[in-house]
Amino acid sequence: MTDAAYRGEHVQLDVLTLSAGETYVVEPAAGQEAAAVLLQGEVRLGNERARRSSVFETRASAAYLPPGSSIKVEALTAAELAIVATVGYELSSSAAAQIVRPTDVVVQTRGKPGWQREVHDVIADSVPARRLLVGETFNEAGQWSSFPPHKHDGADGEPALEEVYYYRFDRPDGFGFQGLYESGGDERAVFVRHGSVVGIRRGYHPVCAAPGYRLYYLWALAGAQRQLTMYEDPAHTWLKRD
Repeated sequence: MTDAAYRGEHVQLDVLTLSAGETYVVEPAAGQEAAAVLLQGEVRLGNERARRSSVFETRASAAYLPPGSSIKVEALTAAELAIVATVGYELSSSAAAQIVRPTDVVVQTRGKPGWQREVHDVIADSVPARRLLVGETFNEAGQWSSFPPHKHDGADGEPALEEVYYYRFDRPDGFGFQGLYESGGDERAVFVRHGSVVGIRRGYHPVCAAPGYRLYYLWALAGAQRQLTMYEDPAHTWLKRD
C-alpha cells in the first residue's frame, strides 16, 4: 500500500506500508537507480534482517539498488519503507544491491542555537550511486533546518538537483512549516504534518518545527551531477559569521 508519493522530473518517492508476511520487490526502472529506507518495523532486506522501532529512536537501515538490480523485502512485522528512485536517466551498471546498516549511517550535527539539527547521510559518499543522494534530518522542537536558507537549482552556478522531503513527527498532532521562495520571485509557506511530502524543484526551502514537537524528514536528491553544493541566500549568510 502506498501512503505517500511524489513524482518529479528527476526524483520520485513512494512510502509503502507492508503487513507482516507480505513481500515487495524493489526494482528500479530500466536505466534508473533506487533506494529503500526502512522507516519502521522489522524486515528482511535480501538476506539481512533489519529492525527500526521508529525514525526517532533508531538509525536507518537501507538498500541501494543500481540499474539492473533488485532486492526482495519481506516484512517480519508490520513495516513502513520509503522507496526513492531517479527518473529520466539512462544509467548502466553491473553492480549488485548494497545494504546500508545503521552503523554505516554518517551522523552530523549542524547549525547554531535556534537552527541546530542532526543530519544522517544514508545513501551518500560510502555508496557508489550515480545520481541519487538520500538522508534524514532531525529538528528538535522549535528548531529550524535547511538554514540559513539554501538552494541547489543551478541558477547561481551550483549543480542543479531536484529534491523531495517526506515528514514525520514524534507526536501525531505535531506540525511545522516549509518555506519555498526565490529571490525576486514566488514566496509561499507549506503547513507540514506527519506524512506530508514536499517537492523542491527550485529555490530556497527552509524548515521549522513547532515548539513541543520533534520533526523528521527524509530527503532524496537527484540531478545530472551527484554533488550537493548548497548556495545560501546571501541575505542571511551573516548568521554564520556571528
